[in-house]
Amino acid sequence: MNRNASLLLIAMMVTLMLLLPAAAAAQQANRASAKIFAILPEGATGPEGLTVGPDGNVYVATFGFNATGAVSGLGQLFVFSPQGRLLRQVSIQNSSPHPLGIAFHPLTGLLLVADFGGGQVLSVDPMSGASSVFMTVTGSSGLNGITFDHAANVYVSDSAQGIIWKTGPGGGAGTAWVTDALLTTAGVPPFGANGMEFNHDESTLFVANTGNDTVVQIPVSGGVPGKPSVFVNSINGADGLAIDRHGNLWVAANQSDEIDVVSPAGKLLARMGDFDGVDPKGLPRGLLFPASTAFSRDGKWLYVTNLALDLRIFGLPQAVDSQWCAQVKRYTVSRIPARFVPLGKE
Repeated sequence: MNRNASLLLIAMMVTLMLLLPAAAAAQQANRASAKIFAILPEGATGPEGLTVGPDGNVYVATFGFNATGAVSGLGQLFVFSPQGRLLRQVSIQNSSPHPLGIAFHPLTGLLLVADFGGGQVLSVDPMSGASSVFMTVTGSSGLNGITFDHAANVYVSDSAQGIIWKTGPGGGAGTAWVTDALLTTAGVPPFGANGMEFNHDESTLFVANTGNDTVVQIPVSGGVPGKPSVFVNSINGADGLAIDRHGNLWVAANQSDEIDVVSPAGKLLARMGDFDGVDPKGLPRGLLFPASTAFSRDGKWLYVTNLALDLRIFGLPQAVDSQWCAQVKRYTVSRIPARFVPLGKE
């Protein structure tokens, strides 16, 4: 090797040595991005449903399970300011203790709540908690996620029956818009179709399947669904998902305590957030069983509910973080900057 070639090789090695720490620091910043946004009041159960209202406030529904098991009473809704201050707690009238997905109706402004325990979708006044039945379905349902198309039609995922239910803007009896084996599961946790959202041109509905660790894509043409297929595998406990302004999917991986950012082509772009134990006050550090996701109105933040669900209360074998979930005394909502350093970049 001549002298010039040797100098070039040395220069390349020095450059690489300088870049590696910077790249590692950038990825560490992604991992350390989840910070506490809000702490639920003492006695509240694990938060699951999440949406940001037209007023910019953050609305959170609790699932009705704590470290000892199920609670009784009505489903609970908590409303936080954009700064994380608790504004009010509302009891959802005529509900079971176990609400899941929540979303504001784009026409009426009322809050729709998937009443998992009641097998119905309720239309709820988010100030008083007064409710009426918005959608009914058939069978032994497990109603979970809620989304809308541009015409304000309503779509609800059924984690138990592997169905995407649909009704018009005014509600009523749901029709089985899509039924497919890819929306069911025999896995752990035992939830099939879960969080879902249309891409921007509504040519695809993306649906997380929690037990299968997949995101399913359903092609749509003129409002008519095509055959579902697996979009990506190996998101450990794919739960809630949100789509950013660039079309990237931000998927809560509830069994690996992170948010996976996936491109519209299915490429992993970043892993956001992490879990770093439970502090002496019983608060999870970072993400613990992240369940639902929603962007702030200005698109600068992603809010994430930390369900901190110990699977053993359902008679299931423990997950690696189940013993940590059992230590949680107060439940939290996290906030992550809606920006990231792509994998392989500084």
